[in-house]
Amino acid sequence: MSLIEVRDMKVRYGGIEALKGVSFDVEEGSIVTLIGANGAGKSTTLKTIAGLVKPVEGTITYNGEDITGLEPQKLVSKGIVLVPEGRRVFGNLSVYENLRIGAYLIKDKAQIEAQLEHVYDLFPRLKERSWQLAGTLSGGEQQMLAVGRALMAQPKVIMMDEPSLGLAPIIVRGIFDIIKKINEEGTTVLLIEQNANAALRVAHHGYVMETGNVTMEGTGQALLNDTRVREAYLGKAK
Repeated sequence: MSLIEVRDMKVRYGGIEALKGVSFDVEEGSIVTLIGANGAGKSTTLKTIAGLVKPVEGTITYNGEDITGLEPQKLVSKGIVLVPEGRRVFGNLSVYENLRIGAYLIKDKAQIEAQLEHVYDLFPRLKERSWQLAGTLSGGEQQMLAVGRALMAQPKVIMMDEPSLGLAPIIVRGIFDIIKKINEEGTTVLLIEQNANAALRVAHHGYVMETGNVTMEGTGQALLNDTRVREAYLGKAK
């Protein structure tokens, strides 16, 4: 069953049409990735689903409910969270304080503590550095914190905007291992990523975006094996 359905979504910035009628589905319990070059409209797509950008046309449904244009905090309360590009942690607050901010809609203290322990189990490094200022963490640690903060809201869907950007290859592998683990625990993942190879290897389904349109779709493996995708995004053809 599709948890999220995007239909004919159009977004304009001034006179520029950033999305030209995008449609795709996110199946419950899956990892779905959007790949494409810079400027293809991937980030705009996530921001529109997250309520940060309003579409001029089209619909977004979640669990059968029309959520088009809802405010971001309402979407978080429904279980949709975004890990933004560039991590956006609060650098002058501690790791612990950043994580607690992620749980701002949860009122039950025991629930918050249980979720905090769950995040620390996923990211032992964050537990070690719980009172360290987030701004002093490495890039990889900040990405862990951004993901951990999103998980504090106990989301049904976690959307990630370029989680591997600027990270060393060994750290990137760790981030993708965590994405798989989060998904195995039952959270649906919608991922956009410049590293198309890594994204398609973990994705159940993928969509290729070009200049505001979805131009191809298929399983992660099928897209990995597609000559056109390999030539355009993976740097080699087979």
